[in-house]
Amino acid sequence: MVCLLFPGGSWMAALTVILMVLSPPLAWARDTSPHFLSLVKFECHFFNGTERVRLLVRDIYNGEEDVRFDSDVGEFRAVNELGRPDAEHWNSQADFIEQMRAAVDTYCRHNYGVGESFTVQRRGERGVGGERVCVCVCVCV
Repeated sequence: MVCLLFPGGSWMAALTVILMVLSPPLAWARDTSPHFLSLVKFECHFFNGTERVRLLVRDIYNGEEDVRFDSDVGEFRAVNELGRPDAEHWNSQADFIEQMRAAVDTYCRHNYGVGESFTVQRRGERGVGGERVCVCVCVCV
């Protein structure tokens, strides 16, 4: 698994994904119809610097979001019936839930500090309400 952090905004993520799709190992596997796509997407939403930070972790299977962790809620929530068993299982693991709740500081705020000098100082894309969104895309090859 390869995890990439794209602090430059959605254009940087799109460019990287295009380059990855055109790379030989992925280009050879053009017919993916019998396969499935599993994606876990970590989104850090920053409001007024790191004054307020929200972490969203989305579990996507076959292009449909099944389970979501929202740091404002503090637990996994099933988005559809397929995600219900996963949400119940993950929520029953107290250590794992505490780790996910702490990820706002250990993952989001930490990465904000790492990339602040070359992302926050530049003008860039902002989401609704002026928040900066940092997207981590994980690709399983």
